[in-house]
Amino acid sequence: MTARRRPVGPRGRPRSRKRKQAYTGGEVLVGVVAIVGVVSALMNWLAAHPWVLPLIPLTAVAGAFLWFRLRVQDERQRQARARALRYPIASLDQLHHRQFEHAIRDLMLRDGCPDAAQVGGAGDNGADVKATDPYGRRWVIQCKHRRAGLAGAAVGTPDLHVLNGTGRPVHQGDVIVLVTNGRFTKPATDFARSQRLHLVDRHTLAAWAAGSRPLWELLRAVPPPRRPTSLS
Repeated sequence: MTARRRPVGPRGRPRSRKRKQAYTGGEVLVGVVAIVGVVSALMNWLAAHPWVLPLIPLTAVAGAFLWFRLRVQDERQRQARARALRYPIASLDQLHHRQFEHAIRDLMLRDGCPDAAQVGGAGDNGADVKATDPYGRRWVIQCKHRRAGLAGAAVGTPDLHVLNGTGRPVHQGDVIVLVTNGRFTKPATDFARSQRLHLVDRHTLAAWAAGSRPLWELLRAVPPPRRPTSLS
């Protein structure tokens, strides 16, 4: 004969839930008892060693002071590394176009623009790097990387048309720049001059990246500072 299976009724399920709830409640109770025991033992130990209590705030103050000193030291080292940043033009040629944008951002950081940011990508409206210089001027920079350097295709007026249309009205820029490790066409140079756009070609980029002078000292006819500063 075939053994008859015992039907599984709904009565078994509530018992399983109750059993799980009992286990959970027991675990919580054990945890609470353990915590109370630890706290009680700690209080008894502190009562037997009262001299420890004044050391707690002193230790906290010393730890906070040490943490602050380390932060200041790290920031000074970061600033020193930024000031020492140099890029040989040949190294810039080897970068991916996105890495090139980050290199331009880092040079702006080196020159004292703490908010310099790489913003290039889909929907960037012609801006790859934005920064505010120590004089309060807002810089909007578009980057055009050429793997072949001077031998690559020259940057023409179509790229400048996009930048000119968004640099001031969209990005609220004071200094609108197009930088390349290559060269510009003659029409692009003429258009930039007529629209107060600034062009950074390979030669200017090499002087900026491999030296210590900020970009605004290398460009002509840069707008005056927005606000007086200690550097004005």
